[in-house]
Amino acid sequence: MKKKYSKETITSKAGVGSDSRHGAIVPPLYLTTNFIQDEIGEEQLYEYTRQANPSRDHLISALAELEGGIGGEILSSGMAAVSLITNILELNSKVLLPHDCYGGTFRLFSSLADKGILEAHFIDQSTKSFKENVISEIKPNLIWIESPSNPLLQVVDIEKICKKAKEVNALVAVDNTFLSPSLQNPLRLGSDIVMHSTTKYINGHSDVIGGAVIANNKQVLEKIKFWANNLGITGAPFDSYLTLRGLRTLSIRMKKHEQNAIALVEFLSNNSKVKSVFYPGLITHPSHNLAKKQQNGFGGMLSFELKEGLHGVKNFINQMELLPFAGSLGGFESLIGHPYTQSHGAHTPEQKEEIGISEGLIRISAGLEDTEDLIEAVKKALT
Repeated sequence: MKKKYSKETITSKAGVGSDSRHGAIVPPLYLTTNFIQDEIGEEQLYEYTRQANPSRDHLISALAELEGGIGGEILSSGMAAVSLITNILELNSKVLLPHDCYGGTFRLFSSLADKGILEAHFIDQSTKSFKENVISEIKPNLIWIESPSNPLLQVVDIEKICKKAKEVNALVAVDNTFLSPSLQNPLRLGSDIVMHSTTKYINGHSDVIGGAVIANNKQVLEKIKFWANNLGITGAPFDSYLTLRGLRTLSIRMKKHEQNAIALVEFLSNNSKVKSVFYPGLITHPSHNLAKKQQNGFGGMLSFELKEGLHGVKNFINQMELLPFAGSLGGFESLIGHPYTQSHGAHTPEQKEEIGISEGLIRISAGLEDTEDLIEAVKKALT
């Protein structure tokens, strides 16, 4: 029986010992377009890099082991991962999604719905508002979950929705980008698919764009591999090599990200200029107990709303010296984001109001800086 290792050990041993020719500890980087074939008409594991490459396989094998899946595929971006999942569906499939999902996900599914390729139903999936009967009424082919959500950190009861999904034979896909495999494993909670923007925490160094899709059953896995190759959206070997290097420190990085996030949340919760703070680690968060149950931590993402609205946001950004104002998250550096104009800029004002994204909302991706330096920088920017 294969020994089960801790997550720290899985990331440390990934690919080690794979170089049977020279015995290199670090897996070699396979920068090749194609591979020499042994016989005419005989399929090989490696023939053409779009189809398969050892550098990509080392990364996906480690991620699948971390997530509890049987395999998957590395893609060229997080949105390529989302797009891949849409392609395993039949035409006119019904998809149930959270109304407060990442803006890119919202745009893709909305665009496909506008073209008549699928039906997209956006609902409130948070524990305080989710109504179970919506699944039996719509009978979706796919339920898309994002937990915690971007940017309001809403927590969805993954296990509960997965059980209801099975009653109508629906697939469940979970975007696990915000927590990474270190802090949450949706496949172990009953989902069929888990996806990541590996650009974020998994790589962790803000220098690679990538995505991953992992499955827990053979039928779904075969579709994932077929469509990834067919669409030509598999990840580059060098990007996979760098991402595997980043993955090796994931667990220790996530601890520091969370430590800094908690410290910032505590400071912001007691600041007179802050209207509200969104973080699952807060006891006052409506899904705090659920987060404790299904997650292995609360993560490094937080959002807060300023009383002065957009004016306050502009002052905060202009006076900030340490944290850059930039898109993305999950890197070594702390970042400020403005969801109203960035991640959810394509939403209408009415849609933003419905899901609770105001002009005064700021998102912070807590990085690896000294905790006191971060708090001092935020404190100064709020004065």
